[in-house]
Amino acid sequence: MGLAFSKYHGLGNDFILVDNRHQSSPVLTPKQAMDLCDRNIGIGADGVIFALPGENGADYTMRIFNSDGSEPEMCGNGIRCMAKYLEALEAAADQPPTTPHSYQIHTLAGLIVPTLQTDGQITVDMGEPRLLAGEIPATLAHASEKIIDQPLMVADKTYQVTCISMGNPHCITFVEDTTTVPLAKIGPLFERHQAFPQRINAEFIEVVRPDYLKMLVWERGAGPTMACGTGACAALVATVLNGKCDRTATVELPGGPLKIEWSATNNHVYMTGPAVLVFTGEAAL
Repeated sequence: MGLAFSKYHGLGNDFILVDNRHQSSPVLTPKQAMDLCDRNIGIGADGVIFALPGENGADYTMRIFNSDGSEPEMCGNGIRCMAKYLEALEAAADQPPTTPHSYQIHTLAGLIVPTLQTDGQITVDMGEPRLLAGEIPATLAHASEKIIDQPLMVADKTYQVTCISMGNPHCITFVEDTTTVPLAKIGPLFERHQAFPQRINAEFIEVVRPDYLKMLVWERGAGPTMACGTGACAALVATVLNGKCDRTATVELPGGPLKIEWSATNNHVYMTGPAVLVFTGEAAL
């Protein structure tokens, strides 16, 4: 059995995209997705994204299996890749896209709307950040309280953290220099800390200027990645809440920059960045 796929990346965060529009459940099992994500014996990717029929009035539905087989609620870089993939699928079906062109995509984090811009960038309305401990979820405060600059003990060291949900959970720590963060050591400890019952994405942020942040990320279910779109959004919100940056800033990740805006008008977070086709093919299953 062969599986047609396209591989895309968003700032080095790479995904296998599968046309799943003919049925409402993923055509692969989590184990099959893990095998395809393996960089030695498979295609290699941080996750597999399935483009399914729309739910609740949306144009399409997005499901993701991480490289460890787990399923996150959403992925910011992944949804930009999915928007590019959908544009290609519609063009192949003789439905020429118009630009700027938006898609309404149903996710486990709610409705997300990416817009393909005329310059090739993709702007995603990520919705409102969720700030309460019960929404993240995290046990560092009462469920109805925010977690801003709170202490967290990890490996006998206390870190001051701020926790945000962008439909998926994030723990942000400010550091003087991202190059000194022992990510491989502490990333897994943050991810699986007992304070986070659904695990956590961990971001380490260096504030260079009020309009420019540097970020390292350890992603829940994927480990260290070149970029994390929801993480960049959470990082900007956390940095604003701590009085360290403007409501619009560039977030520099190992794979490149994202522009993030937290609107004071409607409280939505907007992410702008690229998505690039790497190759297409057919995988043996």
